[in-house]
Amino acid sequence: MSRTRRRLLIQIALFVVTLVTTTIAGAEWMHGTSLFYANPPLTFSQILEGIHFSIPFLLVLTVHEFGHYFTARYNRIKVTLPFYVPLWLGSVTTMGTMGAFIQLRSRVKTNKQYFDIGIAGPLAGFVVALGLLWYGFTHLPPADYIFTVHPEWKVLGDQYARHVYTEQALEGRGAVKLGDNLLFWFFEKYVATGPIPSPYDMANYPYLFAGYLSLFFTALNLFPIGQLDGGHILYGLVGRRWHRIISPIIFVGFLFYAGLGWFKYRDFNVSDTNDFLLQAAYLAGYIGLNFMAMSRLHHNRWTVAAMALGMVLIQLLLSYFFPAVEGYSGFLLFAVMLGRFLGIHHPPAEVEVPIGWKRQLLGWFSLLVFVLCFSPKPFIMFG
Repeated sequence: MSRTRRRLLIQIALFVVTLVTTTIAGAEWMHGTSLFYANPPLTFSQILEGIHFSIPFLLVLTVHEFGHYFTARYNRIKVTLPFYVPLWLGSVTTMGTMGAFIQLRSRVKTNKQYFDIGIAGPLAGFVVALGLLWYGFTHLPPADYIFTVHPEWKVLGDQYARHVYTEQALEGRGAVKLGDNLLFWFFEKYVATGPIPSPYDMANYPYLFAGYLSLFFTALNLFPIGQLDGGHILYGLVGRRWHRIISPIIFVGFLFYAGLGWFKYRDFNVSDTNDFLLQAAYLAGYIGLNFMAMSRLHHNRWTVAAMALGMVLIQLLLSYFFPAVEGYSGFLLFAVMLGRFLGIHHPPAEVEVPIGWKRQLLGWFSLLVFVLCFSPKPFIMFG
């Protein structure tokens, strides 16, 4: 069997597995329980209902990747079909996939090609995400749909929200609240034609949840850092010299925001030695995470260590004077992966040429898309 055919079979198999895992994950989110711990267990027909999540979500993901693929082919760059990455942990914490990626198998020669390949994916996926959100918000189920997910709430009647959305009730049952972003707010306010669910229950509505995740992943890809799609766009807009300045600044700001408020000065109880030592150990581990994330910012490790320690000290200082100010620790893992493994710098193109005003407009439009899709705190966990 040739290498090309073997790779194609792997790609097909990964897509099929990803379709299965996202369908199961969708069913779990819809019914508010995991496949392993559901009582009573989810039926086969209930699991199949997960296609209302998996199909639209994978459609956006697929269009995104083929936007990259066809643009690369147009520029005569050898490229693979998408590799899908399934991920399912058997609980209501995953989306069934970590996304998909293509591999460029020949060198990208110009900054214009980097720009075109980088911007095609997120803009193509964004168009489909808009259609998905429009469908979801114009086909909202009746208000009592939530009672099919939580039948125990039916006895509370129309006033159930007063009882089930209290902090104590949320902590007791576990819940995920979707954060705010401008585009989702727009659809809620100006497009929705039915009862809008609570942000605590939005994940039980498959089309809305798939649309929200599409915006979330679009925003992540459009971060103007390294070799993310947004990094390619930034490279095309400003060139290698300015990319090496702007990308690290944005990355450090992102890392700082991710960890802000995770450790607070008031968390350290000096009167309890064991608790103090435990918190100090956690803090040391957090400093180590920052060191890993910043390891490619400078060739000297002592300089990196000083930057990591300085960042944490500033965060602690801010938490002392402004204890209510917090970032979003859920971004930390992504920041570490980005800084340590994916990189924050961009490989140089053989030739740098002016990209023209039309591409510049598209580049600035992609920044607008990022702003519309980005949520400072996308997922807030309870319980």
